[in-house]
Amino acid sequence: MPPFPTIPALHAAYAAGDDPRTILAEVYRRIAAAGDPSIFLSLVPEAEAAAALAALGPFDPVGRPLWGIPFAVKDNVDVAGMATTAACPGFAYTATETAHAVEKLLAAGAILVGKTNLDQFATGLVGVRTPYPVPRNALDPAYVPGGSSSGSAVAVARGLVAFALGTDTAGSGRVPAGLNNVVGLKPSLGSVSARGMVPACRTLDTLSVFAGTVADADAAFRAMAGYDPADAFSRSLPVPAASAVPPGLRLGVPDAQGLDFAGDALSEAAFAASLADLEALVGAGRPVDFAPMFATARLLYTGPWVAERYQAIRAVIETRPEILHPTTRAVIENAKHFSAADAFGGLYRLAELRRAADAVWDAVDVLAVPTYPRPRTVADLAADPIGPNSELGTFTNFVNLLDWCALAVPGRFRADTFPAGVTLLAPRGRDGLLAALGARLHAASGVPIGASAVPVPAATEPAGRAAGEAIELAVVGAHLSGLALNGELTRLGARFLRAVATAPDYRFYALPGGPPHRPGLLRVAAGTGVAIETEVWELSPDAFGRFVSAIPEPLGIGTLHLSDGTRPKGFLVEAEGVVGAEEIGRYGGWRGYLARAPR
Repeated sequence: MPPFPTIPALHAAYAAGDDPRTILAEVYRRIAAAGDPSIFLSLVPEAEAAAALAALGPFDPVGRPLWGIPFAVKDNVDVAGMATTAACPGFAYTATETAHAVEKLLAAGAILVGKTNLDQFATGLVGVRTPYPVPRNALDPAYVPGGSSSGSAVAVARGLVAFALGTDTAGSGRVPAGLNNVVGLKPSLGSVSARGMVPACRTLDTLSVFAGTVADADAAFRAMAGYDPADAFSRSLPVPAASAVPPGLRLGVPDAQGLDFAGDALSEAAFAASLADLEALVGAGRPVDFAPMFATARLLYTGPWVAERYQAIRAVIETRPEILHPTTRAVIENAKHFSAADAFGGLYRLAELRRAADAVWDAVDVLAVPTYPRPRTVADLAADPIGPNSELGTFTNFVNLLDWCALAVPGRFRADTFPAGVTLLAPRGRDGLLAALGARLHAASGVPIGASAVPVPAATEPAGRAAGEAIELAVVGAHLSGLALNGELTRLGARFLRAVATAPDYRFYALPGGPPHRPGLLRVAAGTGVAIETEVWELSPDAFGRFVSAIPEPLGIGTLHLSDGTRPKGFLVEAEGVVGAEEIGRYGGWRGYLARAPR
């Protein structure tokens, strides 16, 4: 078995002839040798896991992309025949059906080995709110493991499984990842079915993925994503796969008032180092006012959303409150202070804050924040069960309320060698963009995977060609990444493929009239024009149709000749449309024109 069980490493071992049964036996040996029985609340008997492996048939990573990959599931997610406890023994039941997302992972060939510990009813970001023994942080047991998905993060960080499912309402898929030096993928809400998951806040919950690398987390996400008509909160949401990073990507970071490390200089320095890595990849970050985000975060526990947690376990808290962990009970019983009118007031306030927060996407494409301000110790939580938990959620609590996606990535370690992660944020549906950028940031960090000594592999460059029935569209003007109209593409689920110039067969114009900043590309005899900068994006046929239906005259869509020999569709202008227009081909492209032309 590889030192750290990434999907590529395991599949390489299988392809080389290693016996999958031996590797599975090593998984169980490692679990037993870990010396921390608090990570798993229940294990699939080894014989049953071996039978599931045998039932897969011959090694087939194409038909089953997760063939033979061991994984774990947080114990608030159902697996038929196993107990679901939600870390509350008095609540436990034996599931009769397997959660929809888990079924999809099993169908992709993954091998379930067990169910992991958590903050009770997924209420907490610390990992110590459990009646069972507390999982030990994989890097330093003096620190909390993070919650609520504590066992899942620790199981991955210690190399016991390749990936594990968590859940995320307020940061439970991100804070434990940061504290244990692994990747935490928090998908766009509704992109993964939550059917078969014990809810915390049903309107905000999502399954999440912990893995050693971004590529592995993304592979698990892709295997379980998809619309589920039996889940009322599932959405048919286009979530393009990871791509190359667009050259015009605009990075945002909290301004000086928004960067809060609770006075911890080590965490502040580590984030600055990781930010330098990120800026080396995409350029300098732009300071962003986080006041609307922090105001949104305060709604989650001090506003009426705590009543949604009450509703999730109403039968328990109203009839058997004594079976709850004292801190869990204290947090959720706060719901009694809110009325139905307060709930509507909260919804109205959230709508206002969403409008204010979403305005950030007019200026940036991705936000980078610390995953948590500073690590907190087990002793801190013993002294104060509430305060440190709230602090850990500083940069996570607002994300699901705002309907954004997130990816927690290990970054540069603190000077005391404890991890200090970075979380990337983007609008819903841009999970693939986060995966593309996150993989590069993780590789640049120079840290090992989890608690192992295994280095992070270099990020692989995705194929720069459209897949399947998707259509390639070359853009030359304000639809370029980072420019004013690029959102018209990304909102349709477009995926960046490559940046490439045209063949020298075009003249390029700034067209008269409005709207401002409108280019025109006119084809001329081969070799008699200039090469113009383009970006090629991939759209589904439906999205392509919707996009081109809105193109105004004198522009249209034709076939462009690019210097790499490809022939994507792209914007062209009618000859009549360039009468009186300024020819701007000398600038090489629209960005060059915007940078140099007088305003």
